[in-house]
Amino acid sequence: MTTADGADEPGTVPETPVRPLARLLEVQDHDTVIDQIRHRRSTLPERTELTEVDRRLAVLDVRTKELRQQRDELGDRQGGLEQQIEASRTRRESLEKRLFGGQIVASRELQAMNEEVLHLARHISELEDREIEVMEGLEPLDRELDAGDVTRDALDKDAERLREAIATTEVSLDAELTDEIRARAATASGVRDDLLARYEQLRSKLGGTGAARLVGGSCSGCHLALSSMELDRVRKAPPDAVITCEQCGRILVP
Repeated sequence: MTTADGADEPGTVPETPVRPLARLLEVQDHDTVIDQIRHRRSTLPERTELTEVDRRLAVLDVRTKELRQQRDELGDRQGGLEQQIEASRTRRESLEKRLFGGQIVASRELQAMNEEVLHLARHISELEDREIEVMEGLEPLDRELDAGDVTRDALDKDAERLREAIATTEVSLDAELTDEIRARAATASGVRDDLLARYEQLRSKLGGTGAARLVGGSCSGCHLALSSMELDRVRKAPPDAVITCEQCGRILVP
């Protein structure tokens, strides 16, 4: 503890001031953690899964649109055939009533009406065959549409689950990020402006790492060994001298 006049009280160990370069390394550590959190946030596995689910939904929507268009066309054909069948049946029933009602006695007229009835019967049969073909064409379309609805429901549930998971994880990561940014700001306040500006410039050019430790004669930023001459220069430099790696240009902290 320090007394009012600036002297250390007897029996206390004076605090060792943190060197600017050591504090700069703390800033770098915070920046590294911040970058890692942001990377984790942008590359969540659930986000990749959600992208795939959205892609599958988009493909399914395109296919469903094609199927519905085909089904509508066949449905229109079926409707047209049903109208023709109904009209032909109505005409045949009307002719049969006249034919067997005893109102017409002329043989030529009776023969003409009978031939028309037979023609209508054949025509109705042909229309019914064509309607059956249309219905057979509708069946696989309906099956695929029904299966698509089931698949869409499952994909929608997956998408909802993934969005909830992403939102939950983002809240947690954002809280971590806020704490780390606050801690970084507090640490950076102890670094002089010119050194911090130089560090920021290097960090932006060198993949997020502007300051690196000197470990066993090697730069921990580029992992390359310094020359003997450079190591000797580092050892003889004043404690607060700003030294950069001769290989990568990062600020080196012994």
